[in-house]
Amino acid sequence: MISNEFIDLLKAIIRQPSVVGAEHSFFRVLQRELEERGTHVTWYEGLLVAQGSKPFSTMFSAHIDRHGLICTGPDEFQYAAFISANRTDLLNNSVSEEMMTKVTERFRTEQVFAYEPWSGVYRGTGVIRNSYVCEFRNNLIFEIDGLDDVVAGTPVAFKDKLKINTGRLQGQLDNVLSAAVLVHLFSLGFKGTAFFTAQEEAGKSWRYLLEWFRRFGGSTNRLFVVDTSPFPSIELANQQLLVLREKDANATFNKRATLLVEEMCQCQQLSYLFKDRYVEADNARLQRLGEKPHSLGSTEMGRIIAASNGLVDGTTIQIPTTGYHTMEESASLESVTAFISLLMMLSDEAG
Repeated sequence: MISNEFIDLLKAIIRQPSVVGAEHSFFRVLQRELEERGTHVTWYEGLLVAQGSKPFSTMFSAHIDRHGLICTGPDEFQYAAFISANRTDLLNNSVSEEMMTKVTERFRTEQVFAYEPWSGVYRGTGVIRNSYVCEFRNNLIFEIDGLDDVVAGTPVAFKDKLKINTGRLQGQLDNVLSAAVLVHLFSLGFKGTAFFTAQEEAGKSWRYLLEWFRRFGGSTNRLFVVDTSPFPSIELANQQLLVLREKDANATFNKRATLLVEEMCQCQQLSYLFKDRYVEADNARLQRLGEKPHSLGSTEMGRIIAASNGLVDGTTIQIPTTGYHTMEESASLESVTAFISLLMMLSDEAG
């Protein structure tokens, strides 16, 4: 079972803002939690690195940014991931019109709060009253009641609080859940390295991670990227405890690392699913129906493998969730327990 210490940690940090492109104050929170657990913590641009006594024994990475808004003018707010990614025409190649429609409906009536990006100081609260696609700028605009005095450049986070209902954790879990697990590992004796990256939702986190490996990496650089993985229903999410991948849309993952994780799951009787196989099987069904196939997805692991020319390799381990990118995102306690157990097994195997 999951310890009360872990639940208390997740409850505390899920309330801390970490909007894409404005994660600095969250890094400060993580630094305190990690140093209290005896780790050596170093800050880099877009990256927080926590190291135990055997830093190259096992290396995990989790992104810490969450979706939110950025004030872009008087009473005008835009989706932070789009701004951080420097996307200027969001209805053409970068984001489909279907996704834009989903986003506009997803957060209406949600409570939000503004904060200073470096310190995390609270700057006011509000409620989203409307969201729409501006026909002149081809961009997603939010209107918020209560934040009239907020100036351009101010991040706005969604008010969040961890809930536990019928054996499931619920909140904006992507990817504060994985970050909390990596912090908790040090309480359990983890001696390796944990990377916490910024701006993954904007497709930039791999750059910060790769820079670290170019400066300090060893000869193997085997990396395990941890994250959540969305499913359309609780029934589908509950069919497995863990989600693995052999590849994503960018690259094929390290076969030996993926096989090692799979064998550990089998040894401990932890049910798992390969997400790329799942998507490919569903795409075959869609093709027979003459419908548009789904993407394999783009992960931090695939991006860094594709860009590093062999310098960094590894695989990914994910927690199945529902309610993707909403305040109702949920994961089963059983999956999180299996996730923590598997990461500790990987640590023990390497150590």
